[in-house]
Amino acid sequence: MKTLVQLLIVIVLAVVIWKWWQKSHSGGTAAPAGASPAQECAAAAAAAGETWGSGVGRFANPPYDTAAWDDFRSRVEQQARRAQEKCLCGEPACNTAKGAMSDLRSLVSEMDQSLRSGSPPPSDLVQRQEAIDNAMNSARDAAK
Repeated sequence: MKTLVQLLIVIVLAVVIWKWWQKSHSGGTAAPAGASPAQECAAAAAAAGETWGSGVGRFANPPYDTAAWDDFRSRVEQQARRAQEKCLCGEPACNTAKGAMSDLRSLVSEMDQSLRSGSPPPSDLVQRQEAIDNAMNSARDAAK
């Protein structure tokens, strides 16, 4: 009986920790229910930018895991494409976010070319990433 109680406590703790982790790592980029098209666009762009920003550091120095890169690149491109599809409204926030997603996809493409050719990542990677982040922040602020 004591073992069953201990097992039950461990399972409950595991579920609580998992839910907390899931909530904290999915965080804050989803548009609220009933959001305007500009808010949905900005949230989708922010999600793509966060995916890129949180994972690109793994590929800054060789050796590169090409399978991991392919998976990561695919996720970022898919999210950026989704964001661009949501950014078809004519509002300034949509235009800014759509431009940021175009820049992000261009940066991903250049990074892909450099990794596959064995050359170093683009020298202006950090500056371009910062410009993309600033554009997404501007879009998010304009969408409020």
